[in-house]
Amino acid sequence: MESEAFVRGDEGAVFQLDRAVLDVLPNVAEIVNVSHHGESAWAKALRVDTLTTNGNKESYFMKVSVGTHGREALGTSAIFAITPDFCPLPIAWGSLKTQEDSHFYLCKFYDFTDGVPEPVSFCEKLARLYSSGSSPEGKFGFHCTTYNGDLPQDSTWHNSWEQSFANGLRNVLQVRKDRAGPHDELDSLLPDLFDKVIPRLLPPLETSGRTIIPSLVHGDLWCGNASIVNEETEEGIVYDPAAFWAHYEYELGNWRPARNQFTRLYFDEYHSHVPKAEPAEDYDSRNALYALRFDLHAAALFSTQEEYVQMAIDEIQRLVEKFHDGITKGTE
Repeated sequence: MESEAFVRGDEGAVFQLDRAVLDVLPNVAEIVNVSHHGESAWAKALRVDTLTTNGNKESYFMKVSVGTHGREALGTSAIFAITPDFCPLPIAWGSLKTQEDSHFYLCKFYDFTDGVPEPVSFCEKLARLYSSGSSPEGKFGFHCTTYNGDLPQDSTWHNSWEQSFANGLRNVLQVRKDRAGPHDELDSLLPDLFDKVIPRLLPPLETSGRTIIPSLVHGDLWCGNASIVNEETEEGIVYDPAAFWAHYEYELGNWRPARNQFTRLYFDEYHSHVPKAEPAEDYDSRNALYALRFDLHAAALFSTQEEYVQMAIDEIQRLVEKFHDGITKGTE
């Protein structure tokens, strides 16, 4: 094959496939078609249709991103190693030769059906992901920085889930501030959030004889990152993770807002496999705290949209009002 391929795709558009991509496409005799398959502010997606050397047709999903946030393959590989029926197998990833500071990711192309996967098989696979595998460091974090969109996560290794969560949240708040500037009302609430709410809700998970074994979480599991791959059974897969080792309830914070389409059925089905962590009486408040971080993710990603900051403010105010005394006798 030549070092570069120019392909006339949909509506007469001409696409140039970088040599770095051509080098890793498996057993390709011909690039049949390339077409756009979506775009965001930080990445674009393509469908690459090929004819293999043995005469078969194969289609690939290809994402191209600019900057340092092309780490999807590393998180997906970690998930695939534990639950290979729950995400695509990453085929290849690397840096483009013809576009400076641009990176690509390749996996099998799926024809998705609209909607979120049915809850029974989806939650069984999710529970299997969380309860299998072990953190290579025995700690919370990840071996590299992962990205929620173009939002870098603080994946530093920590022995304590409280420390891991708090540092990750501080990082998100700093990125939001760097992009959108100070927010007086939000900033005024942060001392109570970090000094009272988090110390009240998270240490009880790891004290009084309780422990948390780090679980590998997807890290950005909203309805836009889970799709149906079998129309008849409505079974699905997940993709585009911001993976790290965390508390197994953390992910469910992203299900709390109705906008993400994971209804109470998903919570109940998940907890039919994995019980709520003790102290169970704190479960809903922990879920609200985890949901707060995802609202702040959105506030950092879409820094001109005040609604996400307001959601975060409302939740912090509610949690601060509930736990204004911080750690009290009987909760340590």
